[in-house]
Amino acid sequence: MRQILHLPSDPVVKTGGLFCSENQRFTYAEVITLTNNFERAIGKGAFGTVYYGQMPNGTQVAVKMLSLQSVKLLSHECQGSNEFQNEVQLLIRVHHRNLVSFIGYCQEGDSTALIYEHMAQGDLGSHLLGTRKNSKSLNWGQRLQIALDVAQGLEYLHTGCKPAIIHRDMKTANILLNERFEAKIGDFGLSKVFFKDDVETHISTLVKGTPGYLDPEYFHSNNLTQKSDVYGFGVVLLEMITGQPPIIRSKTNYEKKNLVDWASPIIATRDIQAVLDPRLVGDYDANSLLKVAEIALACTSPRSVERPTMTDIVAELKGCLGTEIAPEISCSSEIEQVGTVSSVSSVLFPR
Repeated sequence: MRQILHLPSDPVVKTGGLFCSENQRFTYAEVITLTNNFERAIGKGAFGTVYYGQMPNGTQVAVKMLSLQSVKLLSHECQGSNEFQNEVQLLIRVHHRNLVSFIGYCQEGDSTALIYEHMAQGDLGSHLLGTRKNSKSLNWGQRLQIALDVAQGLEYLHTGCKPAIIHRDMKTANILLNERFEAKIGDFGLSKVFFKDDVETHISTLVKGTPGYLDPEYFHSNNLTQKSDVYGFGVVLLEMITGQPPIIRSKTNYEKKNLVDWASPIIATRDIQAVLDPRLVGDYDANSLLKVAEIALACTSPRSVERPTMTDIVAELKGCLGTEIAPEISCSSEIEQVGTVSSVSSVLFPR
């Protein structure tokens, strides 16, 4: 079989396509070959269905076939300009060990596909909720390492990319795990790029995201900031601590509770046991867990100005992970000296 990967002869932007990159371009026939005629669906989301595929050299890939509706939506967001094309060109050139690697794309007729590295262990949410077949119950050390992986990926998007990128849909379903359970951020379908002047602190945009993870300030103001990602990350931390989804349904399904509203006041009293995932009992360092809970509270503050930056969070999580590795070293002497978790925010994240 001939080598499937090849470079496009001309930038797609000249043909009016969505993509203007010189990254690897696939024909639709090659996509069919990669996926063995779309034999195995491994996921489905708002933007389309994801299929398992394999390159001629044996490399496993995930092929996301965008629905016609999503393609029209993305094109409409461009409002006839090159903004979306520029955004995609940047997104597919970001490289970080905690971001899912982009391999190539296909745009042929009504068929549009994005091709990524395959993440063998699926998404974090399926492991936390036990919805994935043969899902693994993650111990606290693994969850903490995953949290750090994700924080480092977001920090890169916010500070390592020029212009900066806001993911805009940070959730456990978009945190993917490889065979070694290393975490990478995926699904940049809703991402926004700061093409504006550096003095801008927000982007005015229609509110989009996932209920339970949506920054309340963004929801009310339409002003998207990097702190909107921080809020979603805080919800992810609460899910890791509690094992609960962002919207908790009662057994009868008649009542719904927001995870942040339910867990935050309990954690603020330091009663971590009342919200702790029962699978973690006896499987954690108390100081480490308490500090991560405090970080989650700071991240999910209703006011974005009170939330830490991802750089702050990375530093704090590294300290917590060090505590897990060396339990005799206290993760946070400040936590032991104060009465409530909420009062630690000003110590850990000075404004």
